Amino acid sequence: MVTLILIGLLGGLITAVSPCILPVLPVVFLAGGTGRGEDAGKCARSPGGTEVGGGAAGDGGRAADERGSGGTADGAVATAPPAAPARVPRNRRPYAVVAGLVVSFAFFTLLGVTIISALGLPQDILRYVGLGLLVLIGLGLIFPPVERLLEKPFARLPQRQVNKEGSAFALGLGLGLLYVPCAGPVLAAITIAGARGEISSDIVVLTLSFAVGTAVPLLVFALAGRRVADRVAAFRRRARGLRIAAGCLMIVLALGLALDVTAAIQRSLPDYTSGVQKKIEDSDAARQQLSGLYDNSNKELSRCEDGADELRSCGKAPALEGIDSWFNTPGDRPVDLKSLRGKVTLVDFWTYSCINCQRAVPHLRDWERAYRDAGLRIIGVHSPEFAFEKKRSNVVAGAEKLGVDWPVALDNDLTTWDNYRNRFWPAKYLIDAEGTVRYFKFGEGEYDKTEKMIRELLRQADPTVTLPEPTGRAMDDLAADRTPETYLSNLRIRGYVGTPLVDDRPTAYRFPKGSLPLNKLSLDGTWTAGYEQFTAGKDAKLAFTYRAKNANLVLAGTGKVTVLVNGEATKTISVTGSPTLYRLTDDKDARTARLELRVDEGLQAYVFTFG
Repeated sequence: MVTLILIGLLGGLITAVSPCILPVLPVVFLAGGTGRGEDAGKCARSPGGTEVGGGAAGDGGRAADERGSGGTADGAVATAPPAAPARVPRNRRPYAVVAGLVVSFAFFTLLGVTIISALGLPQDILRYVGLGLLVLIGLGLIFPPVERLLEKPFARLPQRQVNKEGSAFALGLGLGLLYVPCAGPVLAAITIAGARGEISSDIVVLTLSFAVGTAVPLLVFALAGRRVADRVAAFRRRARGLRIAAGCLMIVLALGLALDVTAAIQRSLPDYTSGVQKKIEDSDAARQQLSGLYDNSNKELSRCEDGADELRSCGKAPALEGIDSWFNTPGDRPVDLKSLRGKVTLVDFWTYSCINCQRAVPHLRDWERAYRDAGLRIIGVHSPEFAFEKKRSNVVAGAEKLGVDWPVALDNDLTTWDNYRNRFWPAKYLIDAEGTVRYFKFGEGEYDKTEKMIRELLRQADPTVTLPEPTGRAMDDLAADRTPETYLSNLRIRGYVGTPLVDDRPTAYRFPKGSLPLNKLSLDGTWTAGYEQFTAGKDAKLAFTYRAKNANLVLAGTGKVTVLVNGEATKTISVTGSPTLYRLTDDKDARTARLELRVDEGLQAYVFTFG
């Protein structure tokens, strides 16, 4: 049980800093620092009702006389003793927002499907409720009477200050309904149990620990917003304007979520938490704990391992069962895997709102176009993570927007998901011409390897087949075209040369003598090489010989980066805040150049991408 709790906590922590929750962070930050508009600049009151700390400008001692006047037998004025200073009520909005988000997310993830089914409500009703609450809270920040209306349900609570945080708690409830984080094995286990109504003590414990882990980074963010509002004079002077800006931001966020604008922004960012998520949530210990939440069918699939370097025989491909409906097939008729014998089949588990799945779709499109004539067939198994993803019209619209034109099966009860012992969105299973699973890949990445396996299976199915050029190339093939994406991770980095990397400790590095070969990078000065990012120390420099039109780097922290191309300084970049993609170079045509970065101490570098 202790191990299960630890896995849930760590899974929640990773989820709360993943790119998938970026849209809610500005709202959490601003909500933590915005108090009631009519409280701005007002004083506290003593238990007897006397104001402490002054009132509006100009009331001075007169206010004290007016408040202290009382009737006596002879009409004399009684002098009230000076009231003891009362403590100004603490702004608890950060706690209220995060508490509401965690409560609604945990409750409806576990019980939402059961409640919706019992009441016969539309599958996406919770999403509409969340969007409505977000708009309503935004209007409340702009118009105080609306906020007072939202706080009325909390009026019976005994503490006045708690009553006043009602709208913040309601905001958290709304955000929890819209919170669609990147799902790893932990959240997958919780979601699937909730979808089936199989709520055990282990699932409850896992859900609560995951929710607590999720709450910690969000609470830190909300408290930071409160601290900024308390400490920065400009925020105090412009409290009313800040509330209006926060309200407008919430309404814009609601519109962005409704129109799926936020997904385009999220897709443009690399999944910088995927490595550490997989290392923790898909470790041997985690698999052992989470496997107890499922049955032991199709054990032969355990012969394969995620992203293996060679094809293996992993048993007969499980059937596509429990499917609600199909689309992108003639007459929306189902596809039987037995009918695809002689073909190579890629079964892709996905869900349309998952950012990780959205980033994988372009690779699937390339493979479908390149290898369909050679015998490849792709089947998308849409296994929903949330209730609104069960609605057929939502899935069809999402697939059309992403360009998914291969057959899609709606696995709303997650029966096929279980048949394949899956635990990731996305996940790709390769089935050979005889109907045997030969390879699978969980999550994003390693597209070149997956394509290589597709090509091998196509040749095994038909040794005479003529295959087109690979759509994705290995690193050596890319040398003449474009430098590949390169992670600054002590376990995932490729093309590094120079002083050997030292894990997780500040270390002095030196550039190698002579020129740096194409697609190679090196460090100079002090760096800390971590699993997720490299952190710059004193006199930190980084060199990379690349070929592309543009070079980009995901950076976080506060500081500056000086960019040199072929020894000439071209720009200085100011870096602030959470991990963001920064453009380093931008040329009209692809070229080969030596890039050198001089990085301020404390900045974190995650991944290079090239266009």
